[in-house]
Amino acid sequence: MNFFEEIITNKCIYIPFLLWFFIQLFKFLTDLIVNKRINIKRIMGAGGMPSSHSAVVSSLAILIGKDYGFNSGVFALSLIMAFVVMYDAAGIRRAAGKQATILNRILETPGLTTGEVQEKLIEALGHTPIQVFVGAIIGVIVGAIV
Repeated sequence: MNFFEEIITNKCIYIPFLLWFFIQLFKFLTDLIVNKRINIKRIMGAGGMPSSHSAVVSSLAILIGKDYGFNSGVFALSLIMAFVVMYDAAGIRRAAGKQATILNRILETPGLTTGEVQEKLIEALGHTPIQVFVGAIIGVIVGAIV
């Protein structure tokens, strides 16, 4: 088997990728139904329910654990990295999104800024803890089923 075939047949690569795609598609379709308009940014954008980041890393950790053993070093690495990603999504990136919201409001307030505002800061960066938790549960279930 050549390198390309090994990559596309590696379930530790294609399962998390497909899971990410379907969660982002779900968020896009949900946004379309709720807001009745197409928002392409929902396909690639961060934030929202459920957390695709959490689903991807938790499914990957479970898949690696099943393949290499739950007592292996590679599983430990994937699990710790999953926790780092989930902490980042619910903590640091969420805080950055809240700060972006405040800064955007300040920049839109007449008389408080000088010059022209070039672009708004992205506000939907992180996740609430429940969005991270639901994404992680989905990832664990998908990883366990596959």
